[in-house]
Amino acid sequence: MPPETEQEQQTLPQGPRLSRRGFIRGAGVSAAGVALLDGCAGALEEHAARSGALAAPKVAGPGAVPVTLNINGQKRPVSAEPRLTLAEILRDELGLTGTKVVCDRGACSACTVWLDGTPVCSCMTLAIDAQGREIRTIEGLAQGERLHPVQEAFVEHDALQCGFCTPGMVMSCAALLKRNPNPTADDVKQAVSGNLCRCGTYPKVLEATLAAAKQSATAKGA
Repeated sequence: MPPETEQEQQTLPQGPRLSRRGFIRGAGVSAAGVALLDGCAGALEEHAARSGALAAPKVAGPGAVPVTLNINGQKRPVSAEPRLTLAEILRDELGLTGTKVVCDRGACSACTVWLDGTPVCSCMTLAIDAQGREIRTIEGLAQGERLHPVQEAFVEHDALQCGFCTPGMVMSCAALLKRNPNPTADDVKQAVSGNLCRCGTYPKVLEATLAAAKQSATAKGA
């Protein structure tokens, strides 16, 4: 690159010149500012620590930890790794195999159980997160030997075939009747919209749920 001419050098913008004294003064101000910020941060941390705001978070795992689950009205203590799902604990540790695992990724709702009365996919719920919640499975839906009206209606109206989707379907329909005792056909369709049935029993599921609602209303009026 050719050297700049004298004229070009004169036209170039000249930046501010920094003297040695100015550099030292600026460095001192920067250091003071950093020290001030550090001091403020230290004071805030000390205040937060005294108030308990910086208490160390509770860590569980990676090994098995004690977990107590309230399932169908009973406290069930188990030892579970934090990574295990509620479906795995129900089936493998507690023998409650009525809850089916089909897709294992929350897409079919065959593993539906209730958490505090709300249907959830147990294959997508960590068992450790279900502590302190009221869990109800298909095994706890009946009253002793007496089936739930939805269970009875499923049998009477032939609303099941292979049976893999049936527990989840029943739990979803029973939850619907719990929050809406007099549902319409559209209400039932909405309630089971996440439940997949490869056998195609949807018309029978609809028929059975509406019949169960009618039966329950008749029983209350008797």
